[in-house]
Amino acid sequence: MKIIYSPKCLDYCETSHPESPRRVRESFLFLKEKGFEFEEPGLCNEADLLLVHEEGLIEKVKNGNFFEADTPDLPGIYEYAKLSVAAAILAMETALKGGTSFSLMRPPGHHATKRRLGGFCYFNNLAIAVKKALSSVKRIAIVDLDGHHGNGTQDIFLGEERVVYLSLHQFPAYPGTGAYSFENCFNFPLSPGTGEKKYLEALAEALEKVKKFNPELIAVSAGFDTAKGDPLLQLNLFPSSYEKSGKELASLGRPIFSILEGGYSRELPKCIYRYLQGLIKEES
Repeated sequence: MKIIYSPKCLDYCETSHPESPRRVRESFLFLKEKGFEFEEPGLCNEADLLLVHEEGLIEKVKNGNFFEADTPDLPGIYEYAKLSVAAAILAMETALKGGTSFSLMRPPGHHATKRRLGGFCYFNNLAIAVKKALSSVKRIAIVDLDGHHGNGTQDIFLGEERVVYLSLHQFPAYPGTGAYSFENCFNFPLSPGTGEKKYLEALAEALEKVKKFNPELIAVSAGFDTAKGDPLLQLNLFPSSYEKSGKELASLGRPIFSILEGGYSRELPKCIYRYLQGLIKEES
């Protein structure tokens, strides 16, 4: 298991914003104490961004020419966002070489569409990594475990025959999408208070679709705002729930890379650790 991480992602913040450096800093320290290895990414280039985003969005982030209440224009955010993209690409490359990997970086990405940023996301880290991987493999499954629907990832890959997208998320909730499935994008809306049993049943149903698709690579938007006590959602999963999810994913026997998305409770480090343990135990 390789953790992709750079301390540079802790260098920006917005006062009282839930997507804070603390969540990643504490997770890094927890995983380091558990003996995980870390690798630092470089920067991606603009050509990577253009794989999924229109030039207008890239210019807005680069020049600070945007206003989104929950996705603030912060000093240097263009470089920080590119660093997070580069980490996703490195995680993907690690998986294609036979390793399992996890990008422990911020900002997250799955709400960024082709043309728009939002929901704490500037560029769609996972989508860029997947698009880049399609030059090497024929079929990729994206499993979005964040508690919010990945409207950006759906926007980017809707109708793409080489990709299947599956999202388990609370509905209704931000961003208000994901109530229905479309073409290659399968959505599993879950009611507030769902809990582990019903969640894992939905995950099993989703993974059956992954098996049918028979991908060569699995990309996971690993959000942990599904945890009990998260301030933004009410899906009420436990740290042990993530270990079970990790085992189910690993049992598919495909290369897997995961990208941190949301997760804002104090339990985040433990949730990430148990998820990684699930992947590792099933592999071994």
